[in-house]
Amino acid sequence: MSSTEKTYSVAVLGATGLVGRTMLQVLHERHFPVRKILPLASERSRGKEVDFRGDTFVTEVPCPEVFSQADIALFSAGAGASRQWAPVAAEAGAIVIDNSSAFRMDPEVPLVVPEVNPETMFDAEGRAKKIIANPNCSTIQMVVVLKPLHDRYTIRRVVVSTYQSVTGKGKAGHDALEGELAGKVPGSFVHVHQIAFNAVPHIDVFQENDYTKEEMKMVNETRKIMCDESLSVSPTTVRIPVYGGHGESLNIEFEKDFDIEAVRELLAEAPGIIVQDDPSSNLYPMPLTSYEKDEVFVGRIRRDYWHPKTLNMWVVADNLRKGAATNAVQIAEKLVNIYEGSWS
Repeated sequence: MSSTEKTYSVAVLGATGLVGRTMLQVLHERHFPVRKILPLASERSRGKEVDFRGDTFVTEVPCPEVFSQADIALFSAGAGASRQWAPVAAEAGAIVIDNSSAFRMDPEVPLVVPEVNPETMFDAEGRAKKIIANPNCSTIQMVVVLKPLHDRYTIRRVVVSTYQSVTGKGKAGHDALEGELAGKVPGSFVHVHQIAFNAVPHIDVFQENDYTKEEMKMVNETRKIMCDESLSVSPTTVRIPVYGGHGESLNIEFEKDFDIEAVRELLAEAPGIIVQDDPSSNLYPMPLTSYEKDEVFVGRIRRDYWHPKTLNMWVVADNLRKGAATNAVQIAEKLVNIYEGSWS
């Protein structure tokens, strides 16, 4: 960081959680120009220590006075905390980047994936919106891949089946798998059923239409991010016993026909995507591939020979990073690179 580079005060609400700690890690690794870090947590976690750039910080509880010191506030403490504190932080002068579901479908709040729709972060006068929503992890990695394909071939329908890590449930999800593998029998299962040696097609609560809330997030968020309410998304979301990295099997129907090699080239050139697609060498993405990486990995790219103008592929990303923390930091990077507002 040069001595003349502008720096920013950054608050992290939920700093002691898995995503919050990953936000701190990503801010450090991507050399975000932090002048001051303000780690915040609930009353229950007040006083816990977190590390940032070699120093140890003690967490505080959120309050208007703390947010008045922040230029940017990264939130990852759940929807309830976001509804309570995001308006307070925005009123105090911070730009809030919220990782919860609290504001994702609010028509006044942009739902942003920087590779897809960064322009929605700003109003007609070029001012940054005060609250910006981070999408659901499974949605983020999917739309990064769908965007260049939609621009070139126009997507009509996406059938997606997810294979989601236990860390999508936070530390509780991680610890539940650890405990089950160690032979501990819980009083109740964090993942509804046993997750060790299992696959559970039930993430979040079921809705009246028999889809889960997680599945409907993928439908509604994808349409909002892609600015296309006619886009058909048919999801099934499944929890599997891996510690990091969500996998997704995509079946994508286009209006236009395509050439497989042209698709590979298009994806390889698209921002935020790494193509790993050589079946002859057993090369394809896996959760281990994506671990602690910021990119979205794509492989098993092949034509659906039983349905015209339809493509199959396999997509993997680290759900704690690109699916949460990295996407939020990338939004902050776009803000500081584009926004010319008068921050303190």
